[in-house]
Amino acid sequence: MFNVRIVVCSIIAIILTGIVITRLSVLQVVDNDYYATQSQGNRIRIQPLTPTRGLIYDRNNKLLAENIPSYQLELTPEEVPDITKTLNLLMQQGFLGKERLTTVQNLIESKRRFDSIPIMQRLTDEQVARFAALRPQFPGVEIRARLVRSYPYGKIVSHAIGYVAGISAEDQGSLNPAEYAGTSFIGKVSLEREYEKALHGKTGNQKVLVNSRGRQMQVLETDLSIPGQDLILSLDIEAQITAEQALNNRRGAVVAIDPTNGDIIVLLSTPSFDPNQFISGLSQQEFKKIRNDKNQPLFNRAIRGTYPPGSTIKPIIALAGLEKSVINPKKRVFCQGYFKLPGRTHRYRDWMPEGHGWINMHDAIAQSCDTYFYSLAINLDIDPITNILNKFGLGSPTGLDIGQESKGLVPSKAWKKNNFSRQEDQTWFPGETVITGIGQGYMLATPLQLANATSAIAMRGERFQPSIVKGLRDPISGKLIKRKVYGLNSLDKVSKENWDEIIDGMEGVIIDPRGTAQLLNKSSNWRIAGKSGTAQVFSVAQDKTYDEIELAERMRDHALFVAFAPVEKPRIAIAVIVENGSSGSTVAGSVAYEIINTYLKNISS
Repeated sequence: MFNVRIVVCSIIAIILTGIVITRLSVLQVVDNDYYATQSQGNRIRIQPLTPTRGLIYDRNNKLLAENIPSYQLELTPEEVPDITKTLNLLMQQGFLGKERLTTVQNLIESKRRFDSIPIMQRLTDEQVARFAALRPQFPGVEIRARLVRSYPYGKIVSHAIGYVAGISAEDQGSLNPAEYAGTSFIGKVSLEREYEKALHGKTGNQKVLVNSRGRQMQVLETDLSIPGQDLILSLDIEAQITAEQALNNRRGAVVAIDPTNGDIIVLLSTPSFDPNQFISGLSQQEFKKIRNDKNQPLFNRAIRGTYPPGSTIKPIIALAGLEKSVINPKKRVFCQGYFKLPGRTHRYRDWMPEGHGWINMHDAIAQSCDTYFYSLAINLDIDPITNILNKFGLGSPTGLDIGQESKGLVPSKAWKKNNFSRQEDQTWFPGETVITGIGQGYMLATPLQLANATSAIAMRGERFQPSIVKGLRDPISGKLIKRKVYGLNSLDKVSKENWDEIIDGMEGVIIDPRGTAQLLNKSSNWRIAGKSGTAQVFSVAQDKTYDEIELAERMRDHALFVAFAPVEKPRIAIAVIVENGSSGSTVAGSVAYEIINTYLKNISS
């Protein structure tokens, strides 16, 4: 019996030894390559090297968007034993808000396991110290020093530059994961979004030797990141500040352009928002408060707001009348304060109820006589009006390199037929031509389009595509690649005499004793040509009069003003709109005057 037991035990020992030897052979020989690779992965780790985001400067090399050092809390999923437990503990300790929990969870699911996920940005010294004390409770969660975006001028440049914010799960779906490894922010709107690729740079990587606890022991190999390119803008920050101060937080917009090349000098929409708020992350409640604000601070009025241009287009209508030879600029016509179509009783009222008396084209532009342009519009008809407005760039996007631009609307017979469902509404009526002649009715334009059209007048028909970026600069070599200046279809067939007529009338707006903006005829070193305008928010019945005092503020007319200077050698063309500002000449005109003086003084000194 003893011998049998020895034999059985020996057989079992031999079998077990054979199993061990077989398994060792599989591990060491058959699967050697696989496990060697796995072992190497545990020993060598590839870490992304995030590129430095490109800076943004104004035309005078003043910094508009920079990168500042900051601490942020990051989580690496593959190093966290229990992600759900860790996230809940982070919330308990105040390092993760409930409103951000879903966003973080979505990012963890959409990113690679070894990518770090930002939990909290811009930690204060107190938060850093408190987390350091709690660090043993959070394996896989680290405080890392990062460069984060900062906007020194805040809300003054927010609509022109835009902002960056945390990468969302939706953003992740359209990004190259390798290129954005280690990157927490991405451009969301305006220049930060449109030039994201240039600003972001190229991600590098670093092979590091780590021990069994994940601690870095040695750097084995480094592929350096390439920083993003710097943007050099055409914006003049001093003129931008002047515009913001002149608007005084009223709802409105300013766009100023260098008419000689299309450079954007000022692009402002007010009220605005502080882009720095979006970097550290807004709670849902904070974002809803901004989004639901009735003043719409997130809405870029300069390029997306569409308004009836009012009398600001009268010089263009006058040019159409001259080119079609339907009116003699020297001929005087009588304005009695209203206009009636033949055979009709409806009165199209002039802004001056008692009328302007006998006036010619120069006076009609300078004094903004509605009656004169009612009659001129009927003599022209709608098709020639539509054609010349389109030639000045109205009714279509300008192609500005910010994106999300509205195209406005220049109405026509074809447009009405295609946009009204009922047949009885598709007919174009003479009365619609009448009010189109003073920039009312269906017509809509953005402040950018009005500034661009004014540039074309200043340059006597020569037009350029607006752009806010002058060039991109390599931060390493300092080499600047300037943007190309794109010319647009010019009005080169217009005679010099006709340009002289309308520009002379626009200068009369300011220097004539009865010019609508003669209050702006202050001591100045430059000749300024301009045109005031008002845009009705609602129609006034025939038996009623417009009483500004009795109206709610938001029911008052919009105030508009366009201008360029100097007349003899234009350097700036500008469009200003003040929502419900009532007076184009005194309210919007004063804003334009301040900006023109600031800019021309700067470039003359």
